Amino acid sequence: MKRYPPPPPTGESACEPRQTRRRIPAFHPVPVGPRRDGWVPERQAAFIGFLAHTRSVCAAARAVGMGRESAYRLRKRPGAAGFAAAWDAALGKSHQPVDLASAKSTGLDAGYRAEEGLIQVVMERGRYAGTYWKDDNNALLQHLARLDRAGRRASDSGASLHRVKPGGASTPGRHLARA
Repeated sequence: MKRYPPPPPTGESACEPRQTRRRIPAFHPVPVGPRRDGWVPERQAAFIGFLAHTRSVCAAARAVGMGRESAYRLRKRPGAAGFAAAWDAALGKSHQPVDLASAKSTGLDAGYRAEEGLIQVVMERGRYAGTYWKDDNNALLQHLARLDRAGRRASDSGASLHRVKPGGASTPGRHLARA
């Protein structure tokens, strides 16, 4: 008895192979030093895109001009939880969802998350098409709330946030107790 594959769903060509659609979650870039030849956020996003396209860590690292070992080291760095989740999703593995709004989940400070934003990798028909940046408004609100609490604590303790120098210039961050 011959077994035939099931017919394709309506709207899909019989000649085109059916591909499962992978959604790569947005992630915060891993904090790295200020080297142009290192793992800058644009290179991290391109690596995840090429990883989803090729399903090979070695090929994706080569495509962005980096080494396989450095990619694995980047994945293990502090603050790389979102990057690791995007890595797993790009390879089609199951992964723990990362709460991008939590400093405990991401390992990143709210100030850093607000400044850097989120990277979203765009895939079209199984190929890496590009990336776009999204503002992380939740992290911005968390950071502003933290600054507001710090300002209230300073004003409640009687300390001034600015010290006025002779001539009218002020120096932020230096606290003076009132007499």
